[in-house]
Amino acid sequence: MNIGKTLGLVFIISFVILASSVYGIEIANNGNAKAIIVVAKDAPIPDQHAAIELAGFLKQITGAQYQIHHLPVKESNCILVGLDAARANNKNIPINIAGDEGIMIYSTDNTLILAGAGKRGTLYAVYTFLEDFLGCRWWSSKASTIPTKHTIELSDINYSYSPALEYRSAYWYDAFDGDWSVRNKCNGINHRLDEKRGQNHVYQGFVHTFYQLIPPDKYYKDHPEWFSEINGKRVHQRAQLCLTNIEMRNELVKNLKEQLKKNPAATIASVSQNDWHGFCQCEKCKAVDQEQASPSGSLLQFVNAVAEEIEKDFSQVAISTLAYQYTRKPPKTIKPRHNVIVRLCSIECSFSQPLTHQENIKFSSDIEGWSKICNRLHIWDYTTNFRYYILLHPNLRVLGPNIKFFAKHNVKGIFEQGAYNSYGAEMAELRAWVLAKLLWNPDLDAQKLIDEFLLGYYGDAGTHIAAYLKLTHDSIEKSGERLGCFNTHSPKYMTYEMLTQAWQLLQNAQQAVKNNPKLLSRVQCAQLPLMNAFLLNWQDLQKQSQKSNIKWPLPESILKVKEQFLAIAKKNNITRMEEWKTGFGQLDQAVGSL
Repeated sequence: MNIGKTLGLVFIISFVILASSVYGIEIANNGNAKAIIVVAKDAPIPDQHAAIELAGFLKQITGAQYQIHHLPVKESNCILVGLDAARANNKNIPINIAGDEGIMIYSTDNTLILAGAGKRGTLYAVYTFLEDFLGCRWWSSKASTIPTKHTIELSDINYSYSPALEYRSAYWYDAFDGDWSVRNKCNGINHRLDEKRGQNHVYQGFVHTFYQLIPPDKYYKDHPEWFSEINGKRVHQRAQLCLTNIEMRNELVKNLKEQLKKNPAATIASVSQNDWHGFCQCEKCKAVDQEQASPSGSLLQFVNAVAEEIEKDFSQVAISTLAYQYTRKPPKTIKPRHNVIVRLCSIECSFSQPLTHQENIKFSSDIEGWSKICNRLHIWDYTTNFRYYILLHPNLRVLGPNIKFFAKHNVKGIFEQGAYNSYGAEMAELRAWVLAKLLWNPDLDAQKLIDEFLLGYYGDAGTHIAAYLKLTHDSIEKSGERLGCFNTHSPKYMTYEMLTQAWQLLQNAQQAVKNNPKLLSRVQCAQLPLMNAFLLNWQDLQKQSQKSNIKWPLPESILKVKEQFLAIAKKNNITRMEEWKTGFGQLDQAVGSL
C-alpha cells in the first residue's frame, strides 16, 4: 500500500485540453464563465437538481457564477443537462445510453451534453463529469476535494457507461448521507436519496421477514401447522415457516399485498427466512429438500409461488429472498422466477483471503451454482467486525478482488454491510468510498483507489497511514489467520511487536499534520482501533513487552489511555463499539477487570 509520488498527479484533468479543438467547448476563462447551463423547464426534478449541482461545483472550481437557462436558448456555448435538453437543442445528437442508469458525456461544437437514463442517470452523468474530467472527490459527508481551475477548455468527448450492478450499497453509517450517496452513486435502501437526488431502491421489509408476514403471536395458537416441525413437534421459537403449507402461503400473500398497497414506492419485497436456523422438517418440506439436495429447494418453491401471485397485482415488485446459512447451497432443478431476487450471503467466509481462495471454496461453489440459474442474483457481503467495530480489521486487499468475482458471476446487486449504526469504525470512510467506486465500476483498481483516498483524505499523513495498513495486512497474511465478521479481540496476528510498530507509524502520521486541525482529527480517529487493541489486551501485551524488551509505546496508565480514547470518540460523535450495544461497555469491562 505504497503511495508513489505520481499520486500527486491524481487530480490533473484526465483529458487533453485543446483550445483549438473543432469540437471543443470553453467553460471558463480566467475566472469568467464562458458557458451557460441548460435544462428543460419541465425536466424531472433530479435533472433540475443536477443542473444546480453542476453550477455550484463549477463556481467552486472556477470562481465564476454560472447561469441556468431553460429552452430554447440562442447562446452557442451550452452545457445541456438531461435528455430533454439534449434532444430539444439538437435532434441530430446520437443518444448512446444503455440500462436504467446509463450515462453519456458528449461534446459537439460548443456544446457539452450530460445526460442519463432513469431517475438518477443525469445526476450520475454530472457527477462523473465533475469527478473524472475535473477532479472532484467526495471522500465523506464532511470531506471533499474540489480543485481550483480558472480556465476550462475541453476537447471533444464521447463517453458512455452503464453500471453492471442495479443495486449498490456501501452500508456504512456516514455513507447514508444523501449528498454523499448520490455523488458516489450508491442507491441502496438506507442511502437517504430524496426525490431531487433520484430516490433509492425501496423495499417492503428488508430481510428476515417470515415472522413480519406471519407473526406467531397472531397465528401460532390457531395454526401451529403453519410453523416449523422440528423433532416431530410444531414450534415457533427460533423456527421458520412450514413452506409447503398452502393455506399459510395464501395468508402470507394476502398480508404482503396489504403492505404493498401502503408502500406504493416499493419495487422489492422481502420474503426471507428468519435470522436463525430451525427450518421445517415435516414430511412434505423434507421431501422437497431431499429431492433438491438443499433446504433452498422448499424455500425457492415457496418464494416462486408467492412471486407469481404478487405479480398479478404488483408487476413492478420483485420478491427478494436469501441464500443464507442453511439455504446457501442452490437447489438441483428449481430455478427462481424472473421476478425473484436471490441474495447470497458470505457470512461464513474468511476475509483475510479473497473469495477465490481455497479457504472459501464452499462459497465460491455456491455462487457459481446460483449464477447459472438466477437472473437477478444479489450479494450480501460483510466488510467489518460486528463484535468490535473499532479494532484492526485488515480486509482491504480483498475488497476489489471480491467485487470483481461477484461481477464475473453475473451478480446484479451488492450490499456491502459495514458499521451501519455509528461513526468511528476502523477506516470507515475509506471503506465506504472505495466500495462505492468499485460498485459503480468493478473494473477499477482497488489499490489505486485506496492510495488515492489516503492522499486525499489524510493529506501529508497519508503515506504513514498507508504504511500502517500495509503492516497490518502483511501481518495477517503472514499468520495465515482467518478473518471473519465476528472476530475476537485478540487474534494471533495482532502481536505486540506489530502493534508497537503500527503505533509508531500512526504517531508519524500525527506529526505530519500536527498544524492542520482537520487532518489531525482524522488521524486521531484512525488511531482509535489501535488504542482499543491495547486497551482490550492490556495485561497480555504488557507481558509480551517485558519478554520482548520492546519499550511500551503508550502511557503506563490504562485509565489515561481510556480517557484519551473517549475524548477522541466524543469529539467525533462516536456512539458505540459494536453492532448490538451503544456506549463503551467493552472498555469499561476491560479496564474494570484489571
